[in-house]
Amino acid sequence: MTDTPNDFSLRISQAVAYYWQTRHRQTAKHDKSGTQDKGSRGAVTGGAQMDGFIDLFTGIIKSTGIEEEYIFYKKSLELPGYFRPTKKWDLLVVKNDQLLIALEAKSQVGPSFGNNFNNRTEEAMGSALDLWTAYREGAFNRTVRPWLGYFFMLEECLKSLSALRVKEPHFKVFPEFKGASYSKRYEIFCRKLLRERHYNATCFITSHREKGLNGNYMEPAEDLNFKMFASSLKAQLLTYGN
Repeated sequence: MTDTPNDFSLRISQAVAYYWQTRHRQTAKHDKSGTQDKGSRGAVTGGAQMDGFIDLFTGIIKSTGIEEEYIFYKKSLELPGYFRPTKKWDLLVVKNDQLLIALEAKSQVGPSFGNNFNNRTEEAMGSALDLWTAYREGAFNRTVRPWLGYFFMLEECLKSLSALRVKEPHFKVFPEFKGASYSKRYEIFCRKLLRERHYNATCFITSHREKGLNGNYMEPAEDLNFKMFASSLKAQLLTYGN
């Protein structure tokens, strides 16, 4: 199966639309129940927004010939860690006692970008460190090096696109962060995860809360686009999955 850029664009749009439509339904349900959470917590705690993306990844995996029984999502997602007993991933492919794929699919919407940015980055870095250290120590796989992927979608809005100041009370921050918006910070973060080889592939997209209901999204960085992410994922499975 050969995917064209247009194929990917349509399928990502469908996943983006599902994400925002799900969030809107969950928020409306909480408002109607009279137990309104602070901010957008009602939508966050509802979960399931990323299911469209998980379905997209699952379809790509199946296109390489991997059977359903080797693909894990929603359950059986725990992998042994080195610094903690286990870590739950968003999607796994395990075949013939080999971990082939471990994938994280995350998102962030406003209004609290600051603290959540720190939490998301620390989580992603820690998960990669934990997995690769456990792999080094023989927790899984003797012959195949796992493929680790990180997909991230950020809400596109004025607050996420506005330039930010940095505090430098003792030492200078790296120049690429000066004046960088939250969107730019996430782009830099995903690129550095890839270049430092913490993840085999990373993808970063943005989407507007209202326009996203119709599937609208952006790929701010050419080197973090979905086509490259999907191609890397497929290459791992075509090499080791059959």
